[in-house]
Amino acid sequence: MNKMPEVSRIAAAFHHSADEYDHHILVQKRVVANLADAIALHLNQQPEHILDVGTGTGALLERLKAHYNSASLTGIDVAHNMCVRAAQKLGASCRVAVGNAECLPFRNDSFDLAVSASALQWVNNLAAALHEMNRVVRPGGDISLAFFCEGTLGELHSCFRDAVEGLCGDSGQRVSRLHDFHTVEEVKTIAGKINFEKIVITVETEVDWYENLHALLRSIKNIGAGSVSKGAGNGLGWRGILQETSRLYQARYGEKNQIPATYKVLYMSAQKKMRTSG
Repeated sequence: MNKMPEVSRIAAAFHHSADEYDHHILVQKRVVANLADAIALHLNQQPEHILDVGTGTGALLERLKAHYNSASLTGIDVAHNMCVRAAQKLGASCRVAVGNAECLPFRNDSFDLAVSASALQWVNNLAAALHEMNRVVRPGGDISLAFFCEGTLGELHSCFRDAVEGLCGDSGQRVSRLHDFHTVEEVKTIAGKINFEKIVITVETEVDWYENLHALLRSIKNIGAGSVSKGAGNGLGWRGILQETSRLYQARYGEKNQIPATYKVLYMSAQKKMRTSG
């Protein structure tokens, strides 16, 4: 059986999780709040047209609507059910479309502000997504982003790798299932090649606590981010690998019968360069 293309697989995962998504996101809610506050603090002028890439259920647009109640709001997401939930939440004040961040269905220079929260870590080609956001923002317009970068779920990755190596003798194909988050340097290099100016990148650490590994993995699955491990586990020995991962996780990081999950959140703000005459 052929595997689903990456974008289709991720879209399907988030599509199926849409109904329960708002009940399970923890760190994502804090990221949305932090990004919305940063936008309100640093934006120099009132935006008339705002685009949210990877809008999910519309949480970020809902906050921006409170700050900029006269702005025209647009959200786009690869998952149809996420778009349905966002439309229900935001009503007639927002138009929502199904689409891919790497090929936005909007004309050049259409928006004053493009935003994205906890979505761009899943795109196949971050450079293409940033190019597209830059394309659809008018000259002098703003881009404000937040997404997970290298170091996210580091405890899980470390324990899983060591469990595989200890039980299977090498990290090989099973460890390749883990999602590779971009490094800060990679993001800086990508952003530096795009027609941005006034680029500011910072990284903050968020930590959530879970009862055990099963609860952490269930939470990841319930928000549609099963793609963090590139699909569900299967095959001989999988249960043993998970048990050993759980044992290592608790032994190394457990506190008061809970385990931490660390998220590294990259915040980026930039402006699209003004066109030069001549």
